Amino acid sequence: MKRMQKGFTLIELMIVVAIIGILAAVAIPQYQDYTVKAKLSKVAGFAAPIKTAIAIYAQEQGSYPATADAWVSLGIAAAGPTYTPEVSLAAVAANTGAITLTIRGVKATTIDGLTVVITPAAIAAGQTAIVWTNTCTVTDPVAIKYFGC
Repeated sequence: MKRMQKGFTLIELMIVVAIIGILAAVAIPQYQDYTVKAKLSKVAGFAAPIKTAIAIYAQEQGSYPATADAWVSLGIAAAGPTYTPEVSLAAVAANTGAITLTIRGVKATTIDGLTVVITPAAIAAGQTAIVWTNTCTVTDPVAIKYFGC
């Protein structure tokens, strides 16, 4: 009489383990990139209200603030913005409106401690829109692609 097989053979189990290993090898680096991108979006989100305040100031005054970190003149609390786990320092340059953000808690080996400088274009007569450009000390390819540096 033939015996009925119950369960899986060793080769079938090894094939399943190999497939799971291949999927994990592809998925883990992608997940890490998505995590970095999510944290970088928090850095960009942190800068958004500062950019808006500088744009409004420039449109109303016709120039950028003459004093560095003039938070009150930008409509921000005198102590400056409330920092997030991804941004350790924010500064606004005098006369140029350039925002310098120091990044932390994103990727310890290649991004943390480095900066992104977001610079508005010079104000031209009759100009209403401000064009922003990014400059980075970051060398991580995910961050460079995200900020367009």
